[in-house]
Amino acid sequence: MTQKTLVGTWKLISCELRNADGEINYPFGQDASGYITYTEDGYMFVAVMNSSRSKFASGDFRGGTTEETVAAARTYLSYCGKYDIQGNTVIHRIEVSSYPNWIGMDQPRIFEFDGDRLILSSRPLLVGGIQQTFFVVWERV
Repeated sequence: MTQKTLVGTWKLISCELRNADGEINYPFGQDASGYITYTEDGYMFVAVMNSSRSKFASGDFRGGTTEETVAAARTYLSYCGKYDIQGNTVIHRIEVSSYPNWIGMDQPRIFEFDGDRLILSSRPLLVGGIQQTFFVVWERV
């Protein structure tokens, strides 16, 4: 697999979390939307959100209530940085993230292709107190 196969922009088709028992849930809802981009010069960006996110009552960019801000944070994830490819794994080297614990970390994703679709899966991560694996399907735009 060469970097050129991965380079481009991909639209989110589905985002699932699976636990060891095979239970599936949708952390951003079944109607999640988002994009991931890999550039030729080795940078990547991803943003995923619940498509049904509630708007803040205030028109002020920083004017959300605590409840609105918490709900917005729980229904959105983005990060960016450099990436490397090692075999069937793309390593996201996170420099900026909406989840602060990932800043400065590497997040490996196993990848495979199915036609114009890119399937990424994570190693097990602690999500909601349970070890779960992300399975994310993207379609080339």
